[in-house]
Amino acid sequence: MKYIEAEELEELLTYEELIPKINDAFAQEYNIPMRHHHQYPNPKEGPESTLLLMPAWDNGDNLGVKIVNVSPNNSKHNLPSIQGLYIYFDLQTGTPKALMDAKKLTVKRTAAASALASQYLSNPDSSKLLVIGTGALSAELIKAHTSVRPIKEVLVWGRSEEKAQTIVDAINLPGLTVNTIATIEEGMKQSDIISCATLSPTPLVLGQYLKPGQHLDMIGAYKPDMREMDDEVLERTDVYVDNIEGASKETGDLAIPIANGTFKVEDIKADLFQLAQDKKKVKRSSEAITCFKSVGHALEDLAAANLAYEKSKQLKTIDH
Repeated sequence: MKYIEAEELEELLTYEELIPKINDAFAQEYNIPMRHHHQYPNPKEGPESTLLLMPAWDNGDNLGVKIVNVSPNNSKHNLPSIQGLYIYFDLQTGTPKALMDAKKLTVKRTAAASALASQYLSNPDSSKLLVIGTGALSAELIKAHTSVRPIKEVLVWGRSEEKAQTIVDAINLPGLTVNTIATIEEGMKQSDIISCATLSPTPLVLGQYLKPGQHLDMIGAYKPDMREMDDEVLERTDVYVDNIEGASKETGDLAIPIANGTFKVEDIKADLFQLAQDKKKVKRSSEAITCFKSVGHALEDLAAANLAYEKSKQLKTIDH
């Protein structure tokens, strides 16, 4: 059984190929269970950690399970908050075919899903991107969004200016200017697309700073008691999600306002399944503000794993 490590996944999962593969997966009819979401005490760190178990299968050959731990305090140990493995099986026999680095697989498929949503929702001429957060996803979000929109300038905000500068220094794409910015408010007032991926428990993106024509890409707030955006964002935007069942329950960005009665599940315009299957159409005016709330879906992992495994076989890095 082959182990496909992070460095190999980086080469195998190009956004030019991964984004359409994820769209193709959402366009199919699958019965994928909701992920198992368990909080467990982490006495040495203080904040609870999260165990995620995410199974998915297609209608023919492949089955995969992602096992991930999310540890919010890992930054102080100079470690990514996401740690885990992806186990890739032959569906017919149940035989394991490969192990994959779950952290790299996760950041790649998450950024690809955000870019896919942007293709459906953002203004096609969007040229300025604000990235909020300096975790493992930040650089991938820049690469993914710039692959689908004519982004010329990127602004990066982080609580640590040093970490924000590290992201800036890591990006070297032709024709792209990347700089840090001092405040989120300043960045929001300038940007066409705002991508937020943090572990913040309280809102960072405030509706009062939105401007017509923007697109929001909200990725953090992975627990029901966490929020990255306030109620005014929901009031001012057309809200879309990756999957309605998970998004309405797993993220405080939606679960809290739903519980408070300030937002309803019915207010969600569509999810990626409905968009990819052409069951819902996006009628976007140039002045509309759209918001994509991502919570992650196991189908995205399976689509990425399928692509990585097949390309790895083509490159003869797997004996078979």
